[in-house]
Amino acid sequence: MWLHRILLSTVLVVVALVVQVSVFARLGLPGAVPDLMLLVVIGLALVYGPKGGCLVGFGAGLLADLAPPSDHAVGRYALVLCVLGYAAGLLRPESGQIRSVLTPLLVVAAAAFAATLLYAGVGALVGDSAARHVGVGSLLVTSVIYDVLLAPFVVPGVMALARRSIAVPVSSGGGTAGSGGGSPKAARGGLSRRGSMFGQGGSRSGGSAGLGTVSGFGGSKPGRTKIKTSGE
Repeated sequence: MWLHRILLSTVLVVVALVVQVSVFARLGLPGAVPDLMLLVVIGLALVYGPKGGCLVGFGAGLLADLAPPSDHAVGRYALVLCVLGYAAGLLRPESGQIRSVLTPLLVVAAAAFAATLLYAGVGALVGDSAARHVGVGSLLVTSVIYDVLLAPFVVPGVMALARRSIAVPVSSGGGTAGSGGGSPKAARGGLSRRGSMFGQGGSRSGGSAGLGTVSGFGGSKPGRTKIKTSGE
């Protein structure tokens, strides 16, 4: 189960990063760039919970920090997505299904707003003044608009894939003992013949010294021992 989550999260994050860098960043849109990585992290966090969202957010942010043409300090975006992934995971419904369509949109809008503020705030702490030249107000408005418009096409699909990765497949037959996968008829076979725990006479687990020779488990009746005479 954990392997499926890791593989799915890795594939989605890598695809989101490639599309964001090679397509969205080259559109020349005014203000911010649509943050596809943020949408993927939000979608996974709403299914995996706060712990999973935190880990996915940190990994996705660190990958974005290291990927060219990155021009900021390493760990800056990892911190932002780690915090937002954890916060979005806290909003995961107990049933695993989000009934309202507006809930993911509101979460995305709040996350886009907070991501821009956190990113600019961390940049101010490390001496990055790039956001000042663009204008934080313009970045806030455009990032929320772009991410909310893109969210209906990304978040539901990511959440559907995440739910499939945590689904436990049910075996149709041939289950082992204790797994509940075998048929009821086969499960009763161990006690249905001559009172033996091991099927026919109990000879499968020890022969004449096994449980098949104990009174109540074998083929002979309790309290009666057959004595071989010379005439037989």
